[in-house]
Amino acid sequence: MAQTDDSLSEQSSVCINEILMDDELRLILAKLDTDKDKEVFGLVCKKWLHLQSMERKKLCARAGSLMLRKMAARFTRLVELDLSQSAYRSFYPGFTDNDLTLIAEGFRCLRILSLQNCKGITDVGMVAIGSGLSCLQFLDISYCRKLSDKGVSAVTEGCYDLRSLHLAGCRFVTDRVLQALSENCPKLEELCLQGCTNITDSGLTVLANGCRGMKHLDVNKCSNVGDGGISSVAETCSNSLKALKCLDCYKVGDEAVLSLAKFCKNLETLIIGGCRDISDMSVRSLAYAACNHSLKRLRMDWCTNVSDSSVKCILSQCTNLEALDIGCCEEVKDAAFHGLEGKLGLRLRFLKVSNCSQITVAGIGLLLELCSSLEYLDVRSCPHITEALCNEFGLQFPSCCRVNFSGSLSVPDVFV
Repeated sequence: MAQTDDSLSEQSSVCINEILMDDELRLILAKLDTDKDKEVFGLVCKKWLHLQSMERKKLCARAGSLMLRKMAARFTRLVELDLSQSAYRSFYPGFTDNDLTLIAEGFRCLRILSLQNCKGITDVGMVAIGSGLSCLQFLDISYCRKLSDKGVSAVTEGCYDLRSLHLAGCRFVTDRVLQALSENCPKLEELCLQGCTNITDSGLTVLANGCRGMKHLDVNKCSNVGDGGISSVAETCSNSLKALKCLDCYKVGDEAVLSLAKFCKNLETLIIGGCRDISDMSVRSLAYAACNHSLKRLRMDWCTNVSDSSVKCILSQCTNLEALDIGCCEEVKDAAFHGLEGKLGLRLRFLKVSNCSQITVAGIGLLLELCSSLEYLDVRSCPHITEALCNEFGLQFPSCCRVNFSGSLSVPDVFV
């Protein structure tokens, strides 16, 4: 009995770190699903904390230079770093070029870097990023308003594996950046240029020639982009393009949509809201194009030349359509929903018809008979569609459907 007690005492005095080696501890850490559990893992002892720090891949921080140095020393294998600031509560200057130099030197394994709304950084910091982070694949520098062609081009020259670049609100960026991307980043798949008003058709043509695998292109509010640039992208990136956003690009018209219909077989998202020169002719061609089975989201609010005939074509032919925005298309009437029995396929989940003055409760009733999966319906400022009229006509909305009569409901980001 005494011998048994002695052996139990010896076993209880053995430290777990003498039994479990580093590789075994890493396997345990990898089995933990949540970030909270991984943080708790690091509280066991200094050894476990060191392993947890080394294995950490993602970090979101609001830190100064001193803390960044400590983070670089501790999280040596960090892959994703988010230093974005709030658009409404950012503190100027926030992160600076010196901080970016520190990041470039201390986080060599970074593949994803978010610096959105870091208003204090300039081209100097971007040069440091380009020279130090050769593995970078994703970079978000949206609304870093001091940046110009020089800094962004330096990133393209050093980060040749770049797959995604967000430049929304970088107003000083021009076609020179698109030239640099075309020459240096052939793997680029996603590019956001929202509000970059110096971008032109020539730049998009050059971009497409070098980045033929482009999947997502956002040129919202790029007022100098027109049919020529969009047509070039459609033809050159025909097999890869899945999402194109051209909100308020008033120079984009039927020619661009016809090119998309002709070449893009895998298009899933198309935003052409505010492109007022687009007419029924090109929208109908889109409905009968090869992409009609892939198209899931279509936003064409304020396309004032679009009528119920083309909307009917879209609803009947685009069998996988999930979201449609035809707000302020004043020529659309109830006829858009007639004769669709068996065509809609019960897939439409989000519909906006706000400010469509000729659509009535009768038209909405036809839609509800065909689409039981509707989750959001926006009928704001439709004089013939009110909550009282819907009740009077006995309309039965799906149980999961939110109906926005007055603007009191938030708009799903599927339309953004």
